[in-house]
Amino acid sequence: MKKKIMETVVPLALAAMYAPAALAQQAPTPPATAPAAEPPLPSPTDDPGTTVVVTGFRSSLQKALNLKQQAIGVRDSIVAEDIGKFPEANVAESLQRVPGVILNRDESSGEGQRISIRGLPTEYSVTTLNGAPVNTTSTATIGTAARGFNYDVFASELFGRVDFYKSPLAELTEGGLGGVVDLQTPRPFDNPKRTIRYGLTDTYNTSSKHNDPNGFVLYSNTWDNLGFLIGASHSGSINTRSGFEATGGYNSSFNGSQNPVKGNFALALDFDSPLANLGNYTRDQVAKAFLPRIYRFYGSQNERTRDGLVSSVQWKTPTLNVSFDTMYSKLENTRAEQLFGILVRSTATTNRNAPVGASGNNGLIPLNVSIDPSTNLLTGTFGNTTYNAGAAYTKDDTKFGYGALNASWKASPKLTLSGQASLNQSTATSATGQLSGYIYGATSTIDYGSDHVYPSISSPTSYTDPNSWSGFTIGTGWTKETDKGKQARVAADYDYDLPGGWTGHLKTGLTYVATIKGVNKRNGTALATAHLNSIGAAGLRSAMTSQLPIDHLDFGAGWPHSWATWNSSYFYSQFDPNTYNPESTFTPSQSFAAEEDVKTAFAQSDFKGDIGGHELRINAGVRFSKTETSIDNFKQKGAGLVYSPNHEQGSYSNVLPALSSALDLTDTLMWRASWGKTITRASLSIIAAQTVIPNQFDNSATSGNPSLRPQQSKNLDTSLEWYFKPGSLLSAALFQKKLTDATVANTTVVPFSSLGLPDTALGPLFQDANGHVDPNLAMTLRTYTNAGEQTLKGYELAYQQAFSFLPAPFNGMGALASYTHINPFNSVPWITNAGKVIDVNSVPKYAYSATVYYEQGPWAARMSYNYKDKSLHPDSPRNLGDDLIRWRAGRGYLDANISYKINENLEFRVDALNLSNTLAYDYFEDASGQYGSGKKTRMDYAKYDGRTIKIGIRGKL
Repeated sequence: MKKKIMETVVPLALAAMYAPAALAQQAPTPPATAPAAEPPLPSPTDDPGTTVVVTGFRSSLQKALNLKQQAIGVRDSIVAEDIGKFPEANVAESLQRVPGVILNRDESSGEGQRISIRGLPTEYSVTTLNGAPVNTTSTATIGTAARGFNYDVFASELFGRVDFYKSPLAELTEGGLGGVVDLQTPRPFDNPKRTIRYGLTDTYNTSSKHNDPNGFVLYSNTWDNLGFLIGASHSGSINTRSGFEATGGYNSSFNGSQNPVKGNFALALDFDSPLANLGNYTRDQVAKAFLPRIYRFYGSQNERTRDGLVSSVQWKTPTLNVSFDTMYSKLENTRAEQLFGILVRSTATTNRNAPVGASGNNGLIPLNVSIDPSTNLLTGTFGNTTYNAGAAYTKDDTKFGYGALNASWKASPKLTLSGQASLNQSTATSATGQLSGYIYGATSTIDYGSDHVYPSISSPTSYTDPNSWSGFTIGTGWTKETDKGKQARVAADYDYDLPGGWTGHLKTGLTYVATIKGVNKRNGTALATAHLNSIGAAGLRSAMTSQLPIDHLDFGAGWPHSWATWNSSYFYSQFDPNTYNPESTFTPSQSFAAEEDVKTAFAQSDFKGDIGGHELRINAGVRFSKTETSIDNFKQKGAGLVYSPNHEQGSYSNVLPALSSALDLTDTLMWRASWGKTITRASLSIIAAQTVIPNQFDNSATSGNPSLRPQQSKNLDTSLEWYFKPGSLLSAALFQKKLTDATVANTTVVPFSSLGLPDTALGPLFQDANGHVDPNLAMTLRTYTNAGEQTLKGYELAYQQAFSFLPAPFNGMGALASYTHINPFNSVPWITNAGKVIDVNSVPKYAYSATVYYEQGPWAARMSYNYKDKSLHPDSPRNLGDDLIRWRAGRGYLDANISYKINENLEFRVDALNLSNTLAYDYFEDASGQYGSGKKTRMDYAKYDGRTIKIGIRGKL
C-alpha cells in the first residue's frame, strides 16, 4: 500500500512544477552572517523606485550572488534562505552546483560524501568550520588516513551558509591547494527574534522498499543583547544495491601465467586436462581471451542513522560580539553484503594429485567456450570451477564534536580586534567480517548476454544445498581513525584612507593549529578462524539458510535467486568483530599516530578606489607558516624482524603570497584576476605508513616516506562576470595551477627478501608446499617522492537568471547552470605495452550542472541534473601489463523537489533523489583499441541504488 501511495503521489507532485499560482511571496530577513548588509535586488519588470524581495530558493541564489559580486577573489557561496532552511539535504550535494566542484558519493548509501575541486583529488581541499580547520571521516574512508572531510557526517540544517574560496587569500588556512570550504553554523542574531523551525519527513527508497522517518527542530531567540540557539536533527535511510562485480579487472591466461604476473591477477587455464575442448579455437586464442578476476553477483543493504546538535550562545552590542558555538554529530552505518560467484583469480593446475579445488588443482578447464571477437571476453562452459559465497557485515560509527569561543570588539570606528579558540575531535570506527564457503570442482556455464549488470550463471550443482559447501573461511578486522584539532586565532582589522579618494582595509593576525591523526588497525582473523574450526564444517552447514537475509535484491533472469548463506544473527552471535578483534590483534604495520603543529602569521590589505570612472578593488597579502611534524609508528628491527615503536620528526616552512583584483569594466561587467601560492600536505597514510603488501594475490608492495614535503602550486585565475540583470550572471573563467614537489609514485622491481616482510604477507599462490616464499621473487615496490612539475589547466562557465521578465505565471521560473573543463591530468603516465602514452584524467575531464526552478505564490519546484565525466580509477593509475585502462564511468544524477506553502507557518514538500536510477559502474578500456571500449562490456562493477522519495512538512512557529 505504501508503494502504491508513493507511486501515485510523486508523479502528481512533480507534474505540479508548472502549475500557475497567484499568491504573493513574502520577504525574508537578510542573514547577519554576511560580511555586509545585502540590499534586495530589484525585479527587472518593476519600477525603478519599487523594491521587490523574493523568498525560497531564488532568495538563496540571490544572496549567494550578492556575496560573489562583493568578493575580490574567486568566491562562491551557498546561503540558507532563512535560519534552518538550507537549500539541499546534504551540504556536499549543494556544493556540486558550484563551478569547478565535482561530487564523490559514498558507495554504500549513495549520499554525497567528498568533493574534488578543479581536477584535484579530494585531499587537495581544506574544510573549515567557522574558520577553524576540521577533519572527519566515515564508512569506506575509515582507516585510509587521507586528508579531507566527509560531508555526509552532518545534516545540512545545522548550517546557515557555506563559502567556497577557489583563489588564495593570505587570511585563509593553508593546505587547500584546490580550495577552501568554510562551513558556518547559525547564530541567534542571524535572525534577531524568536524563531522555531521544524521539519518532519518520511523517506522511501524504491530498491529497499523501506520507509524511514526524519526530523529537525531549531529554536532561536534574542533578549536585548543576549541570544540563544539550539537545533537538533535526526535522519535515517535504508538503501539496497544490486549488481555485478569483477572485483579488480580482467586478465588473460596468457598474461597471468607470466612471472612477474602481468595484469590484474594470475591464472592459468588447464589446457592439459583430458576433458579440455577448445572447439574451433586455438590454444593461443583461448589463452589470450579475457576472464574477470571474480564473476559474481553483489547485493547489499545499507542502513544509516545520523543525529546532530548545534548550539550557540551570543552576546552582541554595537561594539562587542561574543559567541560560544558547539556542534555534535553521530553517524551510524550498518551494511550487510551478499556475494556469490565463481573465483577465477589464482587458479592453476600444477599438481593433479592435489584435492580438486585445492591450490595446485584448481585450474579452470575449457569445455565448450566462446570468444566475443569485439570484446575478447571468454564465456561458455568450464570444468573445475570454484564457487564462493560470502556473507559480509560491517558496522561503521563516526562521532564528531566541536566547540569554539569567538569574540569581536570594535575598539574604534576604524579598528576591530577579534579572536577565536576552538577544539574539535572526530572518532570513527569500522568493524567488519566476512564468512565464506566454497563449492569445488563444479561445472559451470557463464554468459554476459546483452546485460553486463546481471549476466547469467548456471551449474548442475545445487547452490542451496548446504552439503555442497566446504572450505569455510572467516576474515575480520577492526579500524579506528581519530582526528583531534585545536586552534587559536587573533586578528586585527583596520580601515584607513589613502590619497586620491582611495580607501584601505588592513587585516593581520596570528594562528596556531595543532592536529593529531591516529590510525589503529586490528586483524582478528586468526582468533576468528580458531573459533570457526571449533564449530566445524557440520556446524557451519547446519547454520546456513537458503533464504537470503537481504530483501528485494534485483538479480535479473539469468542469475540464481538464492544460495546457502548465513544471516546477521548467526554471524554476530558467533563472529562479532568487536569480540574477535581485541587489542591483542593490533596490526603495527598499518597503525600510526601523526601530529602536525602549524604556526602562522599573515597580513593582507584591501584597496578600493576609482580608475577612469571604474572601481578597482585589490587584495594583497602574504602568509608565513611553519609546520612541525611528529610521527609515531612501528618498524621491523632486529634479526627476527619484530615490530618496535619508531619515532620520527620533521619541519618545514612556507611563504605564501596572494594577490587578487576585481575591476568594474561597466556597471554590469566585472573582470577578476588573482595569483598566489598554495600548498597541500601529503597524505599521512603515505608519510607514516610502512612497507605493506595491500593484496596478497598480487606481488606488489607499497612503502611510505616520512620525508615528503608538501606540494606547492602557483595559481592563476582570471574571469569575466556579466551581471546582465538583477539576480543574473553569465561568467567565464580560466585557471592554471603549476604544481611543484608533486607527490609521485615510483615503481621498482626488488626481491621479496629486501622488503623485510614475513612469508604470510603473500597468499598461497606465491608460497611453496611449506608455506615459504622464494626470497628472490620479483616484487613491484611502489614508493613516493617529491619530483617534477605538473600543470593543471581548465576553464569554467556559469549562468544564472531569474525569468522575471516573462508574463505571469511563467515569471516565477529561473535557471542556473555551470560547466567545468579540465585538461588531461594524471600523476603517473599511462603507457601501453607498445610504449604509447595515453592521456588519462585522474579526475573527470568535464562536469556540468543544470537546474530549473519555479516559484510563484505558494508553489515552488526545482529539478537539477549533475553529471561528471569518466575518470581514471584511483586503484589502477598505471598499466598493469594487460593494456586495460580502468575507468570510473561518467555518472549523472537527476533530483527534483516540489513544495506548497499551506500558510506562512507550514509547507508541504516532496523531494525525489536519483530519479534517473543511475547505474554506477567501472569498466576496462582496451588501450590498444583492438577489442572495443569496454564501456558496457568489461565492467569491473555495476550497481543500481534505486530512487529515494521524501514526503514531509516543514515550517515555523
